[in-house]
Amino acid sequence: MDLTVITGIAGVGAVWIYSVYVSLIKKRNKTMEAFSSIDVQLKKRYDLIPNILTIAQKYMDHERGLMEEVTKLRTQVMGLPTNFENIDRKIALDGQIADKMGQLMVAVENYPQIKADQTMITAMQTYNEVEEHISAARRFYNSAANELKNAVEIFPSSLIARMVNIKAVDFFKATEQERKPVSAADFLK
Repeated sequence: MDLTVITGIAGVGAVWIYSVYVSLIKKRNKTMEAFSSIDVQLKKRYDLIPNILTIAQKYMDHERGLMEEVTKLRTQVMGLPTNFENIDRKIALDGQIADKMGQLMVAVENYPQIKADQTMITAMQTYNEVEEHISAARRFYNSAANELKNAVEIFPSSLIARMVNIKAVDFFKATEQERKPVSAADFLK
């Protein structure tokens, strides 16, 4: 074989490897961007929680344990550095917070004086908007995580991913509270 042909083949191979590497990096960065979007929305939720708890605390002495659990979980998650390495822990804590806030929102339904409080109505509307934004950010993240996962697991990019230590990340999944069927009876009390 001619040296020019060998050099050409090696050059094409190097360009191909580099393009796969760039594609993997872009997918990882897109996933990190999507995770950051979730993090921003979660921060909004965490900032809103103390306001909701303060308003609810005026009326709900029986739910004090639940409010303390939410506060404790919020403190834990706010103490986690915002980086890609904490994603598993953040997903777990977020699921627990979502479960507890869901319980709190159902408990609020049992207190007519809270439901009539304009500040609480506004806080709950804002909370619901934030939850919708979190859902949208989760969908964006899961899409990016799926692309990264496919690239990391499918040959031949899987070889390059292993060489440069790029790994798949977990998906955000529905919490136990989100999986429970909704009962209209809970809202008609």
